[in-house]
Amino acid sequence: MSDENLVLPTQHFNTATGQINLTQLDSAWLVLYFYPKDSTSGCTTQAVGFSCMLDQFKQLDTQVIGVSRDSVKTHQNFIAKQGLTIDLISDKDEILCQHFDVIKEKNMYGKKVMGIERSTFIFHHGKLIKSYRKVKAAGHAEQILQDLKTLQQSNT
Repeated sequence: MSDENLVLPTQHFNTATGQINLTQLDSAWLVLYFYPKDSTSGCTTQAVGFSCMLDQFKQLDTQVIGVSRDSVKTHQNFIAKQGLTIDLISDKDEILCQHFDVIKEKNMYGKKVMGIERSTFIFHHGKLIKSYRKVKAAGHAEQILQDLKTLQQSNT
């Protein structure tokens, strides 16, 4: 499926703070980002970046949610250790990962493994507006915030 045809799934997902249905969020905009693993350097950089800028995202009526295959407990530990303010979905069954086609073959220390390719999706009222594949963690939150401002200006 190409990114243009992506829609938000309607089921509930477990997060570090409870359950969430992505189609029933209060915000008009959603930044949904996928990352490989809690408490690793790149993933921490990315999560802290989004958390530090969360107030700016909220001013743009935007909710930011991270997704990985880690457990709810691992997410809770990650949030507590890093002081994160964003919510994290536990996608242990890879429902969202498969839906968004972010599971890719990676080369880890010479070994081929299947893992999450860092990816981000911006939705407006449930419609995909922009997607990012093969994302670099450093500076990503800033880039998304700037792009979101531009998208919102062109959407009014």
